[in-house]
Amino acid sequence: LHAPGWGSFYLVVLSLVSELLALLTLGLVQSWGETWPRWIPYLRGQRVPVVPATILAGFGALATSVYGVLFVYTSLNADMDASTWGTWLLNIVYAPLLLWGPLLGAVTVHYYRRRTAFSPVPE
Repeated sequence: LHAPGWGSFYLVVLSLVSELLALLTLGLVQSWGETWPRWIPYLRGQRVPVVPATILAGFGALATSVYGVLFVYTSLNADMDASTWGTWLLNIVYAPLLLWGPLLGAVTVHYYRRRTAFSPVPE
């Protein structure tokens, strides 16, 4: 992109933050999403609070859904220096991005239901 000055650094940091947030999605389906891992100081072994985790994941699902729709809308309506087939190829390659938000929303609902479900105490 030939980003001048701090622009290159910004793009690398933005990519790393995006990857970290995507990795946090796994916490909704893994055991470390219910109990803090032992390598996290001061929190290790404690239960992850359900409501804040659910709210953050819900905002992530909403933001990702909006971003995916806006990306496709913009790429279809923008005046880009690409051929018609190039624009369609771009949309086909990025089409799974449209599914990320709704699927994250479904996993978030499942996480909340699983963590707040009543489980009887064994005698």
